[in-house]
Amino acid sequence: MKMYHETRKIMHSDIEVSATCVRVPVMRAHSEATWIETERPVGVEEARKAFAEAEGIVLQDDPARKDYPMPLFVAGKEPVYVGRIRKDLTHPNGLTFWTVSDQIKKGAALNAVQIAEYLLGVKSL
Repeated sequence: MKMYHETRKIMHSDIEVSATCVRVPVMRAHSEATWIETERPVGVEEARKAFAEAEGIVLQDDPARKDYPMPLFVAGKEPVYVGRIRKDLTHPNGLTFWTVSDQIKKGAALNAVQIAEYLLGVKSL
């Protein structure tokens, strides 16, 4: 329920969120399996391109080589790593992907600084 309430609060929206949180013994990284429903169908290649061009995101998605983000390898790094991008088999506008990031750097300190920098640059405070 925390993810449900926090997402709605952060996005200032009545967005629908369904999530399951699992605690696992990792040193410094959070991982999420994400399913989204878009307004129109989004292909895997289109999603890969969008993630690859997004600031602060590293696309790590090579299914043939089983190369995707793992918490063990992102500790101490700043970006959010995205991989395992797939079309959802049950919904034409559904897409699933896997994200991993350092919970201390990106999840707390760095994220707060980046939000402040964004607000200062965009909002002209």
